[in-house]
Amino acid sequence: MDTKRIYTFLALAFAIAWVTSLVIYLTGGLANSPALVEGTGISLALVLLAGPVMWAPALAHLLTRWITGEGWQNLYLRPRLKEGWPYWLAAWFLPGLLTILGLVIYFLLFPGHFDPALGTLREMISAAGVELPDINLWTIVAAQVIQALLLAPLVNSPATFGEEFGWRAYLQPKLLPLGPRKALLWMGLIWGVWHWPVILMGHNYGLDYPGAPFLGPLVMVWFTLVLGIFLGWVAMRSGSVWPAVIGHAAINGIGGLGILFVQGEPNLLLGPAVAGLIGSLGLALLAGWIFSRLPDQAEAEMARPRASS
Repeated sequence: MDTKRIYTFLALAFAIAWVTSLVIYLTGGLANSPALVEGTGISLALVLLAGPVMWAPALAHLLTRWITGEGWQNLYLRPRLKEGWPYWLAAWFLPGLLTILGLVIYFLLFPGHFDPALGTLREMISAAGVELPDINLWTIVAAQVIQALLLAPLVNSPATFGEEFGWRAYLQPKLLPLGPRKALLWMGLIWGVWHWPVILMGHNYGLDYPGAPFLGPLVMVWFTLVLGIFLGWVAMRSGSVWPAVIGHAAINGIGGLGILFVQGEPNLLLGPAVAGLIGSLGLALLAGWIFSRLPDQAEAEMARPRASS
């Protein structure tokens, strides 16, 4: 265990993200952040979240290598498509399909929250000032799903690279001497706690859910555990960070799909979004299967030094 570099990386990743989150909080939080460009929806919070917060792990990765003199080997940036293509495909499509499975489970359990008339989507379209008098709203939903499955993993990758280049390309290989199972559990816990400042400001679950503000951060740890096991697995098996980048981008692109079908006031800790306990059940089933098949010892591909990476 390279504890010196692990602690250096964690200190930097948390400090950059949490200090930036404090700036967001002191300037109005997520809900009342000042607009940088009027009429565009671009707020200070949005820019800081997409910049210093999401890129904190990548910056911590680079700074740790520089500060500790580690060098620039084993970056896990090579695509390795020839041997890793099944994991690229899994990362591209499984998050979206499993998110839809979680939606189905949620609305089967809470049928009263399902709105076949798509009133929420209609309100969103009206608020945007768009008139679509002759178009079936389900056609728009189908187009959104297809776009999320096919394009979102690519379009969102520049944003998610900032996290994955830190978590999966740097911290995860450092923790693998614990064994893949313990390493992925620690990864999920650390990743979830890292999110806590923005969760406490209302990201994902809002501010008025039952058990606020304590249950939201705990549910986030559950979500990062089940998603992190999948992302860590595709990174380990492919020997590259890129499937994790794509998988993270895929979940970001489709994770809020359930909001389009909602009526009433659902408990967001449960769903229908994928970050809820029920909304994440599809991912949890896959994570359980992966976890059951992981070796106890550090035998994963990503544990091997790759001087040319």
